[in-house]
Amino acid sequence: MLFNSYEFILLFLPLVALVFYWLKSTEPAAAPILWLVLASLFFYSWWRPEYLSLLIYSIVGNYLLGLYLGSSEIELRIKKFVLGLGVIANLSVLAYYKYANLILDAVNRIVGLEWDSLSILLPLAISFFTFQQIAYLVDSFQGKTKHYGFLHYCLFVSFFPQLIAGPIVHHRDMMPQFVATRKSRFDVSNLAIGIVIFTAGLAKKVLIADNVALYASPIFAKADAGGVVTFFEAWQAVSAYSLQLYFDFSGYCDMAVGAARCFGIVLPMNFNSPYKSRNIIEFWRRWHITLSNFLRDYLYIALGGNRKGAVRRYLNLFLTMLLGGLWHGAGWNFVIWGGLHGSYLMINHAWKALFSGVSINDKLKPATSIISLLLTLLAVAVGWVFFRAETFNGAIEVLSGMLGVNGVLLPAKYFDRWGDFSVALKSSGVIFGDVATFKTLSAFWTMIPLWIFVCKAPNIYNLLASYRPVLEEVEPIGKIRFTPAMGILSGVIFLFGLLSLNQVSEFLYFQF
Repeated sequence: MLFNSYEFILLFLPLVALVFYWLKSTEPAAAPILWLVLASLFFYSWWRPEYLSLLIYSIVGNYLLGLYLGSSEIELRIKKFVLGLGVIANLSVLAYYKYANLILDAVNRIVGLEWDSLSILLPLAISFFTFQQIAYLVDSFQGKTKHYGFLHYCLFVSFFPQLIAGPIVHHRDMMPQFVATRKSRFDVSNLAIGIVIFTAGLAKKVLIADNVALYASPIFAKADAGGVVTFFEAWQAVSAYSLQLYFDFSGYCDMAVGAARCFGIVLPMNFNSPYKSRNIIEFWRRWHITLSNFLRDYLYIALGGNRKGAVRRYLNLFLTMLLGGLWHGAGWNFVIWGGLHGSYLMINHAWKALFSGVSINDKLKPATSIISLLLTLLAVAVGWVFFRAETFNGAIEVLSGMLGVNGVLLPAKYFDRWGDFSVALKSSGVIFGDVATFKTLSAFWTMIPLWIFVCKAPNIYNLLASYRPVLEEVEPIGKIRFTPAMGILSGVIFLFGLLSLNQVSEFLYFQF
């Protein structure tokens, strides 16, 4: 079930919330938690009921392993062995469903075989609930977990607002909130905050992301099919996809936070205006924050972090991002994307170390800030080409177009409109003509306001900072006041969002 669907917005979410708040005033005390667990399992099974058993087996198995690893009576060497088995078991299931065909393809290439691909359908959320539970096992082994009941653990893994595409939540953040739900009173402000944040996310997804995708998808499809992509086509596609992914993922994160808040549950921040970043290090502190934290805490540090010298630190950074890329998808383009960001981070850290004692003149700071922003956006956009293209050749074709290798094509209608200027352009090698994917420059004018917005405007969490929209402290920039006018504005945006659900599309991060 998708957040951006009539079933979820008009039936599932209101019904689950109504029953939840009614059960809070009844007995037994565990009834509200049990209801949320059952609702979450139903939510997950809506897509493919046969994969519900996989989620349940994963929950039960990891809960029992966590209890065992948390016992103080077990020898350390045995606990290490059991932890290893638990991590291997989780990763093996993930590897089978997500990477079996990638591994099979690699074997075919290396050995020269022609084994057919396996008919495996990737279960929703398997990457998210696998990582979440691996973190729980490691923390149980290290004695960082507190014992909670089985129902609370079930809800920790399956809570429907964050189940499908994150955020990757931590037990120390969520378990106490689930336990406290029985004691907490109904607070209408939770509903107000939740609905406003959910509405903002819905608008980002259906009013912006799904529409700007129309400027990107045909050109990437053309490149993947072997077509030639010219300069302005390539830049239109990359610019549009960068915005599509931004608003799509940002919209999902807002809808997850908003839906959870309707039940009085506060989720961690997972998206914090990443296109405002002045370097790649900052970008990864703002983009998919919970994944970045997981990779840092359970992979980068486990590899040695920065404790074994500069060379090893850079290698650990690269390997972490390489595996982070592979986590995003079972394809070589994702590996390249991860490798690119690993390289970016290595260069960024080396640059900081090299110029750590250099100060910039105050007069030059605005200019250097803009240059840093543009360089970061360019590096990120180049990475998105591999992230979006379905084939390696398609990605190279788009990059070639961005560099002008395939020539510069402008729509034919501008030749007569621009007069002598168009003649000068044509004499310098610019071609005027039409192709199916590029007949106007209007896409660029449409995207300029969106780029200004993502680079300058405060996000919904900044505006709601005084209401603690997420677990982290958020810088207050402006303020939303819950006035009648605000309610009317939210209602209008919500209505426009509903009216745009005639063609429901999945969130991009669902495929990971």
